Amino acid sequence: MGAPPGYRPSAWVHLLHQLPRADFQLRPVPSGFSPQEQEYQQALLLVVALAGLGLGLSLIFIAVYLIRFCCCRPPEPPGAKSPPPGGGCITWSCIAALLVGCAGIGIGFYGNSETSDGVSQLSSALLHANHTLSAIDYLVLETVERLGEAVRSELTSLEEVLAQRTELVAAARGTRRQAETVAQQLQGLAFWRGVPLSPTQVAEDVSFVEEYRWLAYVLLLLLELLVCLFTLLGLAKQSKWLVIVMTVMSLLVLVLSWGSMGLEAATAVGLSDFCSSPDTYILNLTQEETGLGADILNYYFLCNQAVPNPFQQVRPEGEGEGKRPVLGWLLAPGPRWDQRLHRLVFPQRLTLSQRALANIHSQLQGLEREAVSQFPSAQKPLLSLEETLNVTEGNFHQLVALLHCRSLHKDYGAALRGLCEDALEGLLFLLLFSLLSAGALATALCSLPRAWALFPPRSGGRGPGPGAGRALRPLLGGVSLLMDPPSCLSATPPHRTPVTTMMTQTMMTLSTLSSFPGCRRRPH
Repeated sequence: MGAPPGYRPSAWVHLLHQLPRADFQLRPVPSGFSPQEQEYQQALLLVVALAGLGLGLSLIFIAVYLIRFCCCRPPEPPGAKSPPPGGGCITWSCIAALLVGCAGIGIGFYGNSETSDGVSQLSSALLHANHTLSAIDYLVLETVERLGEAVRSELTSLEEVLAQRTELVAAARGTRRQAETVAQQLQGLAFWRGVPLSPTQVAEDVSFVEEYRWLAYVLLLLLELLVCLFTLLGLAKQSKWLVIVMTVMSLLVLVLSWGSMGLEAATAVGLSDFCSSPDTYILNLTQEETGLGADILNYYFLCNQAVPNPFQQVRPEGEGEGKRPVLGWLLAPGPRWDQRLHRLVFPQRLTLSQRALANIHSQLQGLEREAVSQFPSAQKPLLSLEETLNVTEGNFHQLVALLHCRSLHKDYGAALRGLCEDALEGLLFLLLFSLLSAGALATALCSLPRAWALFPPRSGGRGPGPGAGRALRPLLGGVSLLMDPPSCLSATPPHRTPVTTMMTQTMMTLSTLSSFPGCRRRPH
């Protein structure tokens, strides 16, 4: 039996799995996935605490920087009209940080989609596995019911018809025993019947949690996107109130980014520990939850030639019989004694059922040859039994295909690939988004107060105040006043000049204004 393609841990899994782990006392903790142990839980909580430490350091740095900016900056000279040096660098650094945050938001959307795809692949694999297990239970139940109905009706009627021939009645009773044996053997094939663990319920729970996780990240990404866009708008419009509101929102998003970073880091570390060696943990957990034997679980989870099929255990001829004592065979060198004991207690169910069906088929053919000529009324139950036998053989072949480990092991591999490749990769992209977001927002929080301090003050009247003129002078440079568009409403010069210069400028202004039709004197 060739093993189907399985799961292989990725490079990210190996890298994260090799990171050191420690508990609250900073003692090293093994990297094996054991979420039920307190030391391992403390190691994951310590990863979350590192993100909290980063948040605290960021807030302390921002507070110290802003206190130094507010309290320790040198006073401006009384006649200073130009903006302080470095104002443009501060504004552009804030804009660059916000653009980096926007790029991180795009990475976050991609990571959120990848994580959702991986969890969806896990849910699909669980649903497909549940479909296979349900099909096995249905085929077994249908086949057993058909055989039971045939034993109760057709074989009973056949025995009544053949009551005059003792040897034919014995053959019919042998067919009854064979049919009962097949039904008993087939009932043991429905290994998942009565198991409290339902793959469908697990898939629904996983999908429910994933929907809320996906929605929470979408809201966080949209919130940060709006904060970045409105902050850029406030800088462009030089609106102090908008920049102040966005500063407060940036502080809130900074806290959320560090919190999500801690959760993502702890989840990625725990998931890498699980994905490095998932078989052992899954086998133990499934055996604990379902109560199934280790032979069945090993067959479906490992699916290789080293693990025999529990439904086709072949006992060598003479083992456990008079030719070879049972105790001596159990203690003899070779396979493990528990595997040999299983081969004694649970013989080959599929092979025995197939042989029993073949025996029933041959016995029915013999009865048809010998009994129909003497008892014409026996033909109808015999034909009905043949039809039931054909349906049973068809169901049996479907059961053989469904009970093979290839289908369920393929679902197991698909679930691991979705969880340990797509979902883990998405978590790493979300971790990168949180890191970029935290850095960009911390830079913006340091730059925004210095940026809005450079904004010109707004006057209470309709026209622009004197501050607007002072703010525009650096932009205008050395442009002459005469280069401005003429206006009929201009009455007084902006500043005082000597008399000679004032007269010269007045004459030039009047000559310029006279060239415009709106400013000529109309005749009375």
